[in-house]
Amino acid sequence: MDPTRPQKEPPMSVLDKQGADQRDPVPGKTRGRPAGSGAEDGPKNARGREPAARRVLFLVLNAVSVLLGIGLWWVLADAGFTLPTPPQVVSRAGTLISNGTLAGDIRASLTRVLIGFALGTAAAVPVGFLMGWYHILRGLIEPWIQFFRTIPPLAIIPLAVVIMGIDETPKIFVIFLAAFLACVVATYQGVVNVDRTLINAARVLGAKDLTIFARVVVPASTPFILVGMRVGLGSAWATLVAAELIAAQKGLGYRIQNAQLYYDLPTIFVGLITIGILGLLMDRALLLAERRLTGWQERR
Repeated sequence: MDPTRPQKEPPMSVLDKQGADQRDPVPGKTRGRPAGSGAEDGPKNARGREPAARRVLFLVLNAVSVLLGIGLWWVLADAGFTLPTPPQVVSRAGTLISNGTLAGDIRASLTRVLIGFALGTAAAVPVGFLMGWYHILRGLIEPWIQFFRTIPPLAIIPLAVVIMGIDETPKIFVIFLAAFLACVVATYQGVVNVDRTLINAARVLGAKDLTIFARVVVPASTPFILVGMRVGLGSAWATLVAAELIAAQKGLGYRIQNAQLYYDLPTIFVGLITIGILGLLMDRALLLAERRLTGWQERR
């Protein structure tokens, strides 16, 4: 064969011709669309703007819902229902704020809730992990968890008052119990629902139990833990108000109970609205933490 003679290229099949037609004639350019035209960036930018637009829409809907609720409340009060009007509640709130009563009640109630909720969550997370990871501990602990879950924390308040007295200890204890029971079950469910494929894949790659627990189980259980914390927060507030109704000298629940004795509806509404606002703010803080800690999770 003469090397100087030009060689003929072998005949191309139909698939080869289709592949050649689909190749870009010039690197960095796309056929029918100039490079850098931004056509590929459009959907990406649109997806980037979508969460922000959705959050704005969500906030607008929240504001509309609040205004509609206040309007309905006002209409019912003017229609003759036994309800104070919004201006009456605002006026009473201004009085309670000016004399320092509302600030003292908020401080007392928030202190009890935060201490009991923090202690309950701190105890529930390791217990839930141990129950989900070790079958022996699950068999030993789970019956007691289910037993106390069937007993409302409100039913334990009289016993706690008799045993622990009427100071802050029984109030914090029942709040601790309410938050603990809600969070420990959620944590346990998070551990047992971890995909076994992820655990087996980690073992095949040579990971030890401690590494699997820290790098696979804990991240996969985090959404469950945060949901349990949100449920436990609601239980903590409900239990706090009940505890303050029974034995307290200061707090939002105590103020509501004291106002009920004098048929002071505006003060009752101020206490209820304050509890709702504080609970909503704390729940939104947990939601923000959930978004930060579980950014890898797909959302609707």
